[in-house]
Amino acid sequence: EEFRNQAALIRSEAAKVFEETGKSCDFKVGTMIEIPRAALTAHEIAEEAEFFSFGSNDLTQMTFGYSRDDVGTFVPSYMKHGILMDDPFVTIDTEGVGQLIQMTVQKGRKINPNLKIGVCGEHGGDPRSVRFFSNDAALSYVSCSPFRVPIARLAAAQASVEKNGNV
Repeated sequence: EEFRNQAALIRSEAAKVFEETGKSCDFKVGTMIEIPRAALTAHEIAEEAEFFSFGSNDLTQMTFGYSRDDVGTFVPSYMKHGILMDDPFVTIDTEGVGQLIQMTVQKGRKINPNLKIGVCGEHGGDPRSVRFFSNDAALSYVSCSPFRVPIARLAAAQASVEKNGNV
């Protein structure tokens, strides 16, 4: 209901601005998926949303219950002892956070097959994460900081070749 309320407000305000200025533009109204509850209710949000964008760092933090301020104090030890294979803030945790992402995509696109879904954050520049987002989660796009764009583009191309079997 929150998204429905905010989407109506955005569209109403845009209509006022368009009327006042005599100009208009196409725009989409969507939302960040950054907390597990948003992932779990994706089918309801997709009734109104035109896009989803995963805030993968926040979703990771909320799913694990880790504070990003504290992960440096214990994640290296967790990795050393095999509790974690990777730092989940560097490479997406496909078993936990990844399941939430896949479920969100499925639930959202079941309601709105044309729903544009992507990810923003540093995971969008990690090659293994990009492969997951492209091939396993079927996201529309990845976004990352500028210095990681070349890596993300190469990873996306490799994922596409892998998925489509083209060499």
